[in-house]
Amino acid sequence: MSVSELQIQTALKEITDPNTGKDFIATKSARNIKVNGADVALDIELGYPAKTQLELIRKLVQEKLGTIPGVGKIAVKVASKIVSHSVQRGVKLIPEIKNIIAVASGKGGVGKSTTAVNLALALAAEGASVGILDADIYGPSQPTMLGITGRPESRDGKSLEPMIGHGLQAISIGFMIDVDTPMVWRGPMVTQALEQLLKDTNWKGIDYLVVDLPPGTGDIQLTLAQKVPVTGAVIVTTPQDIALIDARKGLKMFEKVGIPIIGIVENMSTHICSNCGHEEHVFGAGGAEKMCKDFDTEFLGALPLDIHIREQTDSGKPTVVADPDGRIAEIYRKIARRVAVKISEQAKDMTSKFPNIVIQNT
Repeated sequence: MSVSELQIQTALKEITDPNTGKDFIATKSARNIKVNGADVALDIELGYPAKTQLELIRKLVQEKLGTIPGVGKIAVKVASKIVSHSVQRGVKLIPEIKNIIAVASGKGGVGKSTTAVNLALALAAEGASVGILDADIYGPSQPTMLGITGRPESRDGKSLEPMIGHGLQAISIGFMIDVDTPMVWRGPMVTQALEQLLKDTNWKGIDYLVVDLPPGTGDIQLTLAQKVPVTGAVIVTTPQDIALIDARKGLKMFEKVGIPIIGIVENMSTHICSNCGHEEHVFGAGGAEKMCKDFDTEFLGALPLDIHIREQTDSGKPTVVADPDGRIAEIYRKIARRVAVKISEQAKDMTSKFPNIVIQNT
């Protein structure tokens, strides 16, 4: 008894990818379907990194195809393929960087840098090649958070080699200055420094570059919006009204300059007492979710106010690498997968496909 390709496609339409919430035909993930009598072989190509999910998805597809009457051997290969996605109009992509994710907050002290580094590490844990750019020129914190010391190397006297921390390619003004030296710079110098850090670093084959922005909506944010090819922005806030007011301003700024909002992360959502385990909403409840409804954007996830997150990040080993099997690392990975899925659903960048037109006098 033979099996038809139509039967396979019908079966694939009836199962949902747990990360996208859509079936594998709708997302065009099912590729190279081959039928040989009763035997079936196909590839599932995911547009997002999902190292921890590959086996789960393979089993899901295999079990579903196993319900087709008379089916024989089933071979399912699952892999990820990350491509470049479209950015603001008039801004060119940077060589060796496929997608840039801006992590922003309206105000300081909401845990944006901690979220940025754990998001970057979570994307790497899911199998992506990831870089992190510390764009906070006045208060760089990524060198400490990644446990990196020393100065970046320059092999040609013009460009910098990225530093490596827990598998991430990283660059920060903090690598170039003494930890106690204040950056007493005016705006134009700061924006020039940001552009140089981004464009004069020898990034190598990066799927996602996470940019840890300083708080607010000033010079650096404007430079990023006008000159840097940003795929999307993640807003970090706490549930507190004061933080949400400023987070709304940050979100509106990205909307004005045509950068898509990937979603909102609520940090310090609840506090769990380390003695008795009692959980309470220290900074209020539901603020970020309400903001998501107001702006029709996605609530990516909530992180607790947990002493271990602070201790691990301060020690140079953020939670995703310090406790990879823990509950909080899983929250970060889930947020990272959603961020990557949202990017994969955006329009692909086609500039590399356009031919170069050369006009010559003949």
